[in-house]
Amino acid sequence: MYQALYRKYRPRSFDDVVGQEHITRTLRSQVASGRISHAYLFVGTHGTGKTTCAKILSKALNCEHPVDGNPCNCCPSCLGIDNGSVLDVEELDGASNNSVEDIRAIRSESVYLPASVKKRVYIIDEAHMLSAGAFNALLKILEEPPEHLVFILATTETRKIPATILSRCQRFTFRRLLPEEIEKRLAYVAEKENMTVTPGAAAIITRLADGALRDALSLLDQCATGGVIDEEKVASTVGLAGDAEIQSLFREVFSGDVAAALERLGALYSAGKEAAGILTELLDFCRDALLQRIAPDSGALLMSGTRDTAALKAAAAAVPPAAVMQAISVIQESLTAINLSQDKRTTAEVCLIRVAAGVRGIELEAAPVFTATPAPEKPAEKALVPVPAPVAETEPEDEGPDEDVPWDEEPSESSDEDVPWDDDRTDEPEEEPDEPETDVNQSAIREMAAA
Repeated sequence: MYQALYRKYRPRSFDDVVGQEHITRTLRSQVASGRISHAYLFVGTHGTGKTTCAKILSKALNCEHPVDGNPCNCCPSCLGIDNGSVLDVEELDGASNNSVEDIRAIRSESVYLPASVKKRVYIIDEAHMLSAGAFNALLKILEEPPEHLVFILATTETRKIPATILSRCQRFTFRRLLPEEIEKRLAYVAEKENMTVTPGAAAIITRLADGALRDALSLLDQCATGGVIDEEKVASTVGLAGDAEIQSLFREVFSGDVAAALERLGALYSAGKEAAGILTELLDFCRDALLQRIAPDSGALLMSGTRDTAALKAAAAAVPPAAVMQAISVIQESLTAINLSQDKRTTAEVCLIRVAAGVRGIELEAAPVFTATPAPEKPAEKALVPVPAPVAETEPEDEGPDEDVPWDEEPSESSDEDVPWDDDRTDEPEEEPDEPETDVNQSAIREMAAA
């Protein structure tokens, strides 16, 4: 049965672990001296060897014939832990065993002595996925652990681990592997598997792995379809646009040739390249060009060692660093938005248009129509504000008249001069006295008719 490369070439001793000497040296020394902690916390990004070191440590603790802190991998204990037949060493997934009941089951089992080995070891992978109740239940065991019990927690997100758990564990931080370390391991695996990998292809795989050796081996396994594994084969297998296409896209965008840039983007998209992947490659090239312009001697800082040095220097010299930094910000914003976009191609096209417009100094987001319309309305609004002021001052003068005074007996003419706004009201009461006079005349007419 075929076995994946990252599983087939998984380290079996501390000496085989790549790039984590600061951790393996300490663990090997603890095993050799017998100064074993009851709880370990392995922290780091994925694919850097956390679970691998946890299994090696569990074998070293129970090995019958350890060699300078390393497991012998020959005794029944080491072989049983490797094939999973030793039930006293258990590996749990924190994502699927994150309830309080799961931790309570561990507590009930941990009081018993191991059956076939010296130490009962629990490896909890993705420990940050445990619930709050599960962490509280686990805390009791970590406070008063039995002598035969060892916990090894592995996580990628330390901030989700409670401080009470962190303070009771020995913490080891796994770093990302350097490009040369990954390339050396890829060359070793390729030699063992009779593969031919070009240096350029190994450099592209290393860049895509981003410091994770497991990802690098998985990519190598994916590209191993027979024949020589070169740059073109890796790009076509993984779905990359390639350095040549990205360099042309960079030149077209920063020269202002938007039509050619959009046409190239459409051709790559039609060829099966992902819009997000194209923008990511363009972002990487912008970073390399910026570093080449600002720090030309720092070749180790470049994203990929497969860049054409002459083409990269020419691209860096043709574009100002400020324009490249602005383009990097625009591309990063677009990469964030493209994950939520319904039309990823349109998002990528708008990104290229924004980058080209920024290089030419065109403000696409500015709209002069919206800035000019509010101006004439402001003086009119200010003119209406002081109108209510005299009304508030003259209101106390109206408190004098009693309610019994008829409405038509308003203040005299002298008071009308002081209150000019009452001139309109003085004309209205003069029309109302006509109604009682008409009533009197009508009553007189009725009496004469009756007589």
